[in-house]
Amino acid sequence: MNIIVVGLSHKTAPVEVREMLAVPESRLGEALNRLCAYPGIKEGVLLSTCNRVEVYAVVDEMESGYTRVQEFLADTHLSLSSEQLTPHLYWHGGDHAISHLFRVAASLDSMIVGEPQILGQLKDAFEVALAHKASGVILNKLVKKAISVAKRVRTETKIAEMAVSVSYAAVELAKKIFSNLSEKTVLLVGAGEMAKLAARHLINNGVRHIMITTRDPHGALELSRRFNGVPVPFDEFRREMAEADIVLCSTGAAHYLIRAEDVQRAIRLRMNRPIFLIDMSVPRNIDPTVGTIANAFRFDIDDLEMRVEQNREERLREAAKAERMVEEEVGVVRQWLKSLEVTPTIVALRKRAEEIKQAELEKSLSRLGNLSPQERGLIEGMASAIVNKLLHGSLVTLKTEANSASGSLFIEAAKRFFNLDDETTSGRTEQLPNTGGQSDAHQPDRPVPVAGRSGPERASAQDMPDEET
Repeated sequence: MNIIVVGLSHKTAPVEVREMLAVPESRLGEALNRLCAYPGIKEGVLLSTCNRVEVYAVVDEMESGYTRVQEFLADTHLSLSSEQLTPHLYWHGGDHAISHLFRVAASLDSMIVGEPQILGQLKDAFEVALAHKASGVILNKLVKKAISVAKRVRTETKIAEMAVSVSYAAVELAKKIFSNLSEKTVLLVGAGEMAKLAARHLINNGVRHIMITTRDPHGALELSRRFNGVPVPFDEFRREMAEADIVLCSTGAAHYLIRAEDVQRAIRLRMNRPIFLIDMSVPRNIDPTVGTIANAFRFDIDDLEMRVEQNREERLREAAKAERMVEEEVGVVRQWLKSLEVTPTIVALRKRAEEIKQAELEKSLSRLGNLSPQERGLIEGMASAIVNKLLHGSLVTLKTEANSASGSLFIEAAKRFFNLDDETTSGRTEQLPNTGGQSDAHQPDRPVPVAGRSGPERASAQDMPDEET
């Protein structure tokens, strides 16, 4: 058996293509049933998010498996042909498929490296696959391991600790000035999108008091309802600044709305308690000289962008550590898969030895006449001990060498030495994965030709929605 992944993401496909293939949660079960009905597909997990649609599968044969999964993806949206879909797809097999799954789970392949949402989305996709019995022994092990790898990455690196959005960088800076935000008051001046997002992040991080002012009184009232805040008349907000610990400013004004004297007055009324001012406006709305005032901490959009860039670089350094963890964990899974490869031979060998032992025991015991139960037990025990001692060295060698580069040669030799033909082991080997490693990987520049749809005829325009929900 072979492990593969076929899919597309924000790196390979525009949003109009991704939304065609997106499968809403309510249709995931149906989609998995269709996927596993294709010939040669034994297990499947379907991951569908706004940034990626991927199928992880265990298949009989790798090349035909790629083709079947591509057919399945094309059938998800009947107006999209396989030829239109192919340029956007990537294919991975063996170690590359396992590594890709681990990187996705650890958010190393995300649009924003370190974002936490993808792990929850993978868990949800796995739960659906389990509920519909689409995932089996191999994918169960791989997805659980991927979740474990993602948790290890978050525990042992700082990949998710640094803000990589301007709005959240403002929150990060606020935390450095005020260690506890729960008792702080925010004044939101204007209705710019980044400032509103920063205000939302501040609230999510403990802020409970927010004042809002805009030139439009109705707009201020609406925002106050949204943020559970207090509206402030625009011509009075400078007087109210003394009550604010954090001032977020984002308006369309072409001049300074907050000047040095406004801040000095506020700090005097605050008894020199610090005030944090964030200017997200372009042109700037807070006089840069405010930054020279004692206990006034002023940052503008360039300061925030610089902070974000520093954090991005730090995340990339942490991501390099995570990549090494992924490589290490792929090796662990590879050993497990190789141990599965030798299991049918070991089982068949034990079975053959047991059959020979029982046949010889029956012949010998029939010639010995009446024996007491104790005597029979001694003879049977001796026969079992001889068989076990003879097999022990071979079985230990098989298990040890299964993880080596020549493991398949040892397995084949064991079959020949002990006369274990393919039929003896085929009942179990059909469930075992190919662990071909690097040579099994298919990149987007190696398209898999699709010779026509031979999958189930259940797909129709009504089976899958035209757009992502």
